[in-house]
Amino acid sequence: MKGKVLIINPGSTSTKIGFYEDGQQKFETNLSHSAEEIAKYESVMQQGGMRRDAIVNFLSENGVALDSIDLIMARGGLITPIQTGVYEVTQKMRDALVEGKDGVHACNLSALIADDLAAEINGMRAEKGQEGNCKAYIADAPTSDDMLPELKLSGHPAFQRRPAFHTLNSRAMVRRYARSVGKSNKDVTVIVAHMGGGTSVSLHRNGLVIDVNDALGGDGPMSPERAGSVPAFPLVDLCFSGQYSKAEIKKMLVGKGGAVGHLGTNDFREVENRAVAGEPAFVEFLNAFCISVAKYIGAMATVVGGKVDAIILTGGIAYGKPITRPITEMVQFIAPVEVYPGENELESLAENGYGILAGEFEVKKY
Repeated sequence: MKGKVLIINPGSTSTKIGFYEDGQQKFETNLSHSAEEIAKYESVMQQGGMRRDAIVNFLSENGVALDSIDLIMARGGLITPIQTGVYEVTQKMRDALVEGKDGVHACNLSALIADDLAAEINGMRAEKGQEGNCKAYIADAPTSDDMLPELKLSGHPAFQRRPAFHTLNSRAMVRRYARSVGKSNKDVTVIVAHMGGGTSVSLHRNGLVIDVNDALGGDGPMSPERAGSVPAFPLVDLCFSGQYSKAEIKKMLVGKGGAVGHLGTNDFREVENRAVAGEPAFVEFLNAFCISVAKYIGAMATVVGGKVDAIILTGGIAYGKPITRPITEMVQFIAPVEVYPGENELESLAENGYGILAGEFEVKKY
């Protein structure tokens, strides 16, 4: 694998970057942005210049010449409609990210910063008479949609199911599994349970994600901060009780749900440790969490008649054996279970970048 690849992955208060040379990671870092810095901007979409400068300064301090970079991979933003895969950043994509009709998040800045840097690199190269054209790409945006039409229907036409999940890591882990058995991701059927700040369970077949829960919108298993699916009638009663605003109820579902709601913490290491120590409330919640993930895995298996090659447990929570062990015991009758812990976002973006440089991945246009 030849070439130098820069990875950009913005979060709400930091920008994570990675730099790879000839397929090897040279460094990764998390550039923190202070509350004072963030407060200078009325919206996250105004922070692009500040974050761009932080990236360029860090590269310079670490001896990376900006015009030596061959390709920039950016975290996908909140844009629809879009299928899974790699996309070149275009003006149409930029407009959609800036407009924010599908949501505004720091990840929307990623492609914009990457595209600006690519243009800057090409300008520097042109001035020096150097060859090579640097381009910016995204891969597997979190709102990617390969779902079968019939799987988008809910029990009422007013409520269509939609995907919002850990697309990048989930697809990368399927490719990892497929390589381990000498196959392509298009030749395997795999269920991936990504357990992190949110929990998504996705069904991968023929290289597409044909079914998945909305891990951000009140659908699926519970997680450290998210309630997942909840009983509908009590939720309706709560909405019309007059005790809570719309924003407060949404916060119950995303932000103050899951372990936060039940136990007052979003630290799953604490949940795991206190459950192992035998504290009843923590034991009960950990059991409920594992069962909720296992039930969704089982539901996904029915979509393909149980013909599943493997089940993958991944995400930051997958480091915990008190979590992966009981889930494995509940679902291993369906298919063998592989545990690939961690978020793996920079690694996954780098894999996509080198796939583009090698001509192995089809590049789509938004």
